[in-house]
Amino acid sequence: MKIAKNTVCLWYERDAEEAARFYARTFPDSSLDAVHRAPADYPAGKEGDVLTVEFTVMGIPCLGLNGGPGIRHSEAFSFQVATADQAETDRYWNAIVSHGGQESECGWCKDRWGISWQITPVALTRAYTSSDRAAARRAFDAMMRMKKIDVAAIEAAVRG
Repeated sequence: MKIAKNTVCLWYERDAEEAARFYARTFPDSSLDAVHRAPADYPAGKEGDVLTVEFTVMGIPCLGLNGGPGIRHSEAFSFQVATADQAETDRYWNAIVSHGGQESECGWCKDRWGISWQITPVALTRAYTSSDRAAARRAFDAMMRMKKIDVAAIEAAVRG
């Protein structure tokens, strides 16, 4: 077994395996790599319960820990997904939100396990980092009024 030198560890109440399977179905270069069961009882579970799950999300190695209730995720950690166009933006956003997640502002949403995602079209990043600061501001102002990012509206804002 090869162990990654650096891994993102995500705490789940008890659904790490379900989350990993969802990510593997939803995002490219994602997979459920291993399921490890508890060798003994522990505060959040019993011997034989799924304790940890190794998975990959868009090339990033992760470890899902079924640590029990009491720990909440926050926006301080999020996966930022750079999307090529509106269709890809819609596909990921809709998959997360329609699978028990919730919309937030400015391209952010949460999956049903509380993990935050930034579904960020490349057009938006290019717009707000543009050397044309007036166009960047128009794009930024447009984004601030959105939930899911509307690429056409961002491009229109850049044009003025």
